[in-house]
Order: sequence, then structure tokens, then C-alpha cells
Amino acid sequence: MKKIVTDFSLCTACRICELVCSFKTWGAYNPRYAYLHVVVSEDGLVAEPLMCIHCENPACMKVCPVPAIDRNTETNAVVIDGNKCNGCKACVEACYYQMIRFDSEKKKALKCDLCQGQPECVGSCPTGALRLGEV
Repeated sequence: MKKIVTDFSLCTACRICELVCSFKTWGAYNPRYAYLHVVVSEDGLVAEPLMCIHCENPACMKVCPVPAIDRNTETNAVVIDGNKCNGCKACVEACYYQMIRFDSEKKKALKCDLCQGQPECVGSCPTGALRLGEV
């Protein structure tokens, strides 16, 4: 199965991945809208991209009462169907990695869907810190 694999030793904290993700999903270059985040250590020596890992046994899927969360069999991504989401935020609270955001305007939960199998963040990473690989 393919997942986004990160190599923090290659990450320079350029945050291009955040910008590309935010533009792809929201139409704006704003890291706050990205579905992944680059976390830099206090001393500035280590940068690590954090994103949804599309868990094997996703807690978000288990707690969804509708259910609006399912696994895409083609991409293996755990995805939220915005048409089914009732805005209860149970998945937001259940996500151990805090990778599900809540859109208060749309009253829907949102997360990475692996860009339908072609993650833009991976394609834009200049150092190869992000790659789509077999796990």
C-alpha cells in the first residue's frame, strides 16, 4: 500500500509543501490552510513534516456516527465525504495526530485525501523529504 513517507533528515523547513497543499485545497497560499504542517525543533536544527498517515485502523472512522469517513480503495486514503459529514467533530477529537480540521463556515470536518493518489506536497518537495512509497 502506498503512503506518504517522510525523511526529516532531508527537510529544510522551506514549507513549500504547506503552500502547495493550501493552494490545492483552498485556492490560497496560506500554510494555516494546509493539511500538513512542518514542525521545527526549538533549536531550529530539526524540521519534520507532519501529516495524516491514513491509519490502518483509523480512530476517526470508528467514531464517525454518520458514517462519512471511509477508505478509498484505489488510493488507500482515509477520506471524509463532505456530503455526509454532519459536523459533530467526533473525528477531530479522535485523531491522535490532530490532522483533521473543522471548517466552521461549512460546518464540516476536512483532512488530507492524498490528492486522489497524486499528492501535490510530494511532487513539490525540492529535497525529497516527502515521497510516495510502499509501506
